[in-house]
Amino acid sequence: MSLYDLTVKNTRQEDVSLAEFKGKVLLIVNTATGCGFTPQYSGLQKLYAQYKDQGLEILDFPCNQFANQAPGSDEEIASFCTVNFGTTFPRFAKIEVNGPGTAPLFDYLKKETRGFLGSAIKWNFTKFLVDREGKVVARYAPADPPEKLEDTIKELLGS
Repeated sequence: MSLYDLTVKNTRQEDVSLAEFKGKVLLIVNTATGCGFTPQYSGLQKLYAQYKDQGLEILDFPCNQFANQAPGSDEEIASFCTVNFGTTFPRFAKIEVNGPGTAPLFDYLKKETRGFLGSAIKWNFTKFLVDREGKVVARYAPADPPEKLEDTIKELLGS
């Protein structure tokens, strides 16, 4: 199984095949609107604006599993992010990243990165970097600001 075999739900609850992102460098993040790390949306948007045309996609997956920090509906979360941080990268339906309801995508990401930081997602804004071939190449802790990933992203983009 590869990353591109997985399907996720968009904010309208429609299936989206991750195969749509083949050939792109992906930054996959579990997010929350009421978290101490929420200001990272600004850094994520800055990376997206700078590297989108070179093949970077940021995939935003809101998650309410950590201290109820993403309690809104998908529409409320989208509005919050657009109004407060000007985000334009793809946002998907709220998901679970740990436990029995874990989304298959996050099961896959955790399995692929056990050697990086262990398997469980510790908090909001855990970041996974995927190369153009769909290989998970890095996992970053919530406290790692998006700017810290820029050199690796540039390398993966070939710029």
